[in-house]
Amino acid sequence: MADLSARPAAIRSTRLPRRTARVRVDNGMWHRPELLNLVSDLLTLLGAIGLGWALMLWFVSRPLFPLSEVVVLSPLAHVTEEQLEYAARTAIDGNFFTVDLASMKTAFEKLPWVRKAEVRRRWPDAIELHVEEHQAVAYWTASDSGEARLVNAQGEVFVAASDAELPQFDGPQGSSSGLLTRYGEFSTLLQPMGARLVGLALSARQAWQLRLDNGLVIMLGREQERSQLSDRLQRFIAAWPRVREQIDIDIKVADLRYPNGFALTPADGTVLLQSAPKGASKGKQ
Repeated sequence: MADLSARPAAIRSTRLPRRTARVRVDNGMWHRPELLNLVSDLLTLLGAIGLGWALMLWFVSRPLFPLSEVVVLSPLAHVTEEQLEYAARTAIDGNFFTVDLASMKTAFEKLPWVRKAEVRRRWPDAIELHVEEHQAVAYWTASDSGEARLVNAQGEVFVAASDAELPQFDGPQGSSSGLLTRYGEFSTLLQPMGARLVGLALSARQAWQLRLDNGLVIMLGREQERSQLSDRLQRFIAAWPRVREQIDIDIKVADLRYPNGFALTPADGTVLLQSAPKGASKGKQ
């Protein structure tokens, strides 16, 4: 007899592949609240600073703090009030806070006779001005250009007009300070002669020439290691009284460019006298 009992069907199981779940974590700035807050605070601070700076610039540029006067603190001998007023009008641009002090300083120092100028603000509406004027000690003529100038006590050349009685300096460009130093030295040496030095010249070859108030011209020549300028001049000054006693002639030029003597040229130019120790060399220096 056939077995009619049903057999259970075989169950086939199929294994599905396991899928691993992946969670993406975004660590960018937009997912970091504390960083966003910091950036926001910084931007707010920068904006406040910019706004405050703009407001300050607007405020100080308003016509609320006009300048009304320039107070001169130093006594002036050559610079006039009209010159100062003109320089102030051309240089002042702005109010108490915005005026350019450097531009004002430059404008005042361009005036004749002004050597240095110092400016500063005085609350609430003034500018203080201190002026150092040139102290002219000599007239100056540059040998390469022939332009007339003045020399101050520091040996600097400046442009100004003067009718004062001052010595005349002539020399190459840039030699004014050296001439001023030599002028003091030579003036001291010439005191025993009772004559005043009124002219000093330095040639392009560095040869020196002196002119005295009595009309005498002294040609010193160039500085030499074996014969210094001061030695030559002192030797001439020591011999000058004896020479004047021996000759009663108006001397125009004394040429000291000799190692051990000097040559004298009378005012009429007809006679040449030379005073030198016996056997001395007569070559010029």
